[in-house]
Amino acid sequence: MKRLIKPVSWLGAVAGVLLLAGAVAARSRTPAAPGAPPPPEVTVITVAPQTVAAQYEYVGQAEASRRVEVRSQVTGVIVARPYTEGTDVAQGALLFRIDPTTYEAAYRSAQARLANAQRTLARLKPLLAARAVAQKDVDDAQTDVDQAQAAFDQAKKDYDDTFVRAEIAGRAGRALLELGGRVTGPGDLLTTVEQVDPIYVNFSPSDQDVLRWRRDAADGRLVMPRGALTVQVTLADGTVYPRTGTLNFTDLALQPVTGTQQLRAELRNPQHLLLPGQFVRVRLLGLKQPGAILVPQRAVLQGLGGAFVYVLDAGDKVATRNVTATSWDGGSWLIEQGLAAGDRVVVDGVQQVAPGSPVRAVAYQPAADGAAARSTP
Repeated sequence: MKRLIKPVSWLGAVAGVLLLAGAVAARSRTPAAPGAPPPPEVTVITVAPQTVAAQYEYVGQAEASRRVEVRSQVTGVIVARPYTEGTDVAQGALLFRIDPTTYEAAYRSAQARLANAQRTLARLKPLLAARAVAQKDVDDAQTDVDQAQAAFDQAKKDYDDTFVRAEIAGRAGRALLELGGRVTGPGDLLTTVEQVDPIYVNFSPSDQDVLRWRRDAADGRLVMPRGALTVQVTLADGTVYPRTGTLNFTDLALQPVTGTQQLRAELRNPQHLLLPGQFVRVRLLGLKQPGAILVPQRAVLQGLGGAFVYVLDAGDKVATRNVTATSWDGGSWLIEQGLAAGDRVVVDGVQQVAPGSPVRAVAYQPAADGAAARSTP
């Protein structure tokens, strides 16, 4: 029995050694547990206050700088209309002709009476020196001349008024009475003439904007230019009007119904690109806002609590910061509240970060944005 047991024990020992060697080899082939991933790379901008142009833009409406209603001072039938509707006319250009027959006859009659009275007076004056006539005769003759002169002046005016002319240079509108129509006097509007070069643009800031202007100017947060404000006009298709204008009127009171203050700018309009009644956008130029904080647009995110940004602490760990973004300036948001000088704001890589996580900060390069914008077709 002992000879049978010894070979079996030897075989078991050999098998145990082989199993142990296989386990050691398997452990040597098993890869080591991976380490923690490196922190994500983000671009960061350090907030630095700067002076920027204040953004004030409003809806405006163009208006003729001068507008004259064309009316006849005499009655009669319209016998001519020499102008073309909707065209520019010069000052003094003939627009309508009223039948002059009656007025011309009265004018000639008054002219004849005046000439006769003047001859009588001229004949009596030498006789008065020779005491051939009384002073009363000469005085009566002078009165006749004065009365004849007054009648002549009135008749001449009535005759001249049959020529209805443009009081100003501008664009003549549609004729409201056609040839053959009877004019009953000044109550009948014949047409209008509007001067559109220069042209006015009216716009109305709200009372809140007016108060903010005054408050910010008093606190030094808004710097007003010297002299009249300059305005820039943008047309309905988004193109900028080629000429700037100047503010030439500010209403003294707010409109009680709308709570706005009416302002008016004057612009040159030689090509008549702006027409009365046209809606435009008006932007005030020359206003400066010192100490402004700007961050790139994509750095400002929207959450349930409003706008926020990611900022880094001294250890390059991420934190959220609620901000108030008020207006655009180029490709950046103007931050009214929430950031201060020296804050580091995450611009690129916001999708890879979370509050409390570490990151690897790289300085933001604004030039890269400009190059990307230029390469975009």
